[in-house]
Amino acid sequence: PRSEPQLLLLAWMRASSLRSRTALLTSATVLSLCAPRIHAFGNAGALVKSCFGRVSAHSRTQMSASLSPAEVTDAYTDLVTRLRRASHLEGIGGLLGWDQQTMMPQGAEEARAKQQAALATVIHEAKTDPAIGELLKKLKPHASSLPPFDAANLRIASERFDQTSRMSSALAARQAELESRAYGAWTHARAESDWGAFAPTLAEVFEMQREICSTTKPDMPVYDAAIDMFDPKMTAPRIKEIFDQVKAELAPLISSIAAKVEAEPSLHEVPPPLQGGPEWDAKKQEEMCREIAAAIGFDFGKGRMDVSVHPFTGGSHTTDVRITTRYSEGNWVEGMAGTIHECGHALYEQGRPAEQGDLPVSEALGMAAHESQSLLWERMVGQSLPFWKWATPIVHKYFPHTESCTPNDFYRVINHVRPSLIRIDADEVTYPLHVILRFELEKGVLDGEVTVDELPALWDQRMKDYLGVVPPSAKEGVLQDVHWPSGAIGYFPSYTLGAMMANQIYEAAKENIEGLEDKIAQGQFTELKDWLNSNIHSQGSLHQSADDLLLAATGKRLDPKLFSDYLKGKYCEIYGLTL
Repeated sequence: PRSEPQLLLLAWMRASSLRSRTALLTSATVLSLCAPRIHAFGNAGALVKSCFGRVSAHSRTQMSASLSPAEVTDAYTDLVTRLRRASHLEGIGGLLGWDQQTMMPQGAEEARAKQQAALATVIHEAKTDPAIGELLKKLKPHASSLPPFDAANLRIASERFDQTSRMSSALAARQAELESRAYGAWTHARAESDWGAFAPTLAEVFEMQREICSTTKPDMPVYDAAIDMFDPKMTAPRIKEIFDQVKAELAPLISSIAAKVEAEPSLHEVPPPLQGGPEWDAKKQEEMCREIAAAIGFDFGKGRMDVSVHPFTGGSHTTDVRITTRYSEGNWVEGMAGTIHECGHALYEQGRPAEQGDLPVSEALGMAAHESQSLLWERMVGQSLPFWKWATPIVHKYFPHTESCTPNDFYRVINHVRPSLIRIDADEVTYPLHVILRFELEKGVLDGEVTVDELPALWDQRMKDYLGVVPPSAKEGVLQDVHWPSGAIGYFPSYTLGAMMANQIYEAAKENIEGLEDKIAQGQFTELKDWLNSNIHSQGSLHQSADDLLLAATGKRLDPKLFSDYLKGKYCEIYGLTL
């Protein structure tokens, strides 16, 4: 016959070996019942006591991990409710931001900054609700049993909860207040081309972003953490590798085009009707752009279109998507291109998965993916000859003075390649160099290798080195973009990464939609929009990175060579070059 301690040990050993929840709980119960007598067992009792501690801890873990299917459903439903509440609050913030850039009177800047800071505190508290943390812990062991979108939602929510919890509500409030104040300071400084008035505020923004990056993502280099906020899993070394390849490929193309135009200036002649002037009435441009936006597929029943200093897409929900653009009588292309670009963003927003609404997995998969959609419509469609075969009669309708101009005239004018001072006005060949300049400078500041005071001089020098032009003022140079004032440091690489993705996705669409470009020439955009809805928009953040999304949609990860081959092929044909 065995002693009582031996029987208890055998029970524990059997339970441990079987990893049986019932056996563990049974042996734990036996141990707990016998615990008052364990002290009398001598050395054997000490071993039993040790085992009892291990069994108790293990049994508690097993009880937590082993939720029934009904319990998993209940826990997930509770999590979704709490996540959606935070998303609804962020929607309010989206409306405040949209209003600030479109409708708000200048005198309200200080009050708006305080409102946004107060809201940021509430949002931060909702996102770091301890109950969310507990639910995530409960559900984590069951992730593999959840449907794909629910599992992805759990993954994203867990990552964000960990990161946001490292950030205090006070820091979140300071960030919101600073970014609101910085936007106001930037608009005034830009209007006056007064870099000195804005530089101290911008230094605060960079310091704030450095603090946020190191606090929320302490295991990453600071600039990698900044990039990760906009493009998950992307890093500075990979971007540099891609950008170095792009620079090497584009340099000979840009120089060859410049030499050809110098030899044949007529290549850049603009037909008089397409030159800027008072004939290009801004209100007529707006009417025309609204018609084009609707034809592309923008749902005005779930969105609106306004004017702002810097075009952007905002709003509060997939059913409330707000785009802005700007119109210039001197440059009619600006309004048209801006409208199509922002419509691409809006179609992504309006096409996100409704059944996952207001949840992390329903959001766009980073800003490179978002820019891929805006640039696909602006460049792959809006700058194509098939598009202008359809759009030319529409321009004639609103601006009769252009009736002598053919689709080919519009196509060639819209695709002129010439170095420019302003990024958003740049052609698609030189545009990547604008992005690379900004990538290098913001990385330098965050890494501590460049000071904010050095930015104007470095900006001007690299504009000269990369594009051969020098800004005559800060307004046309370092003050031109809204991104740094709004805290979007790490965003700029998304534009060129997005352009590469746009080309790759469009080529896949052409392979899957028979006669796509013939349909575009007839103004039939529905099949392309539906294909993008199915393969990009409705996927939300199901995939973990842009590479994974591209692999699913196109069959391969991001391939920079496809982009450079596209540019060389298109522009060698336009300019009659052989490279």
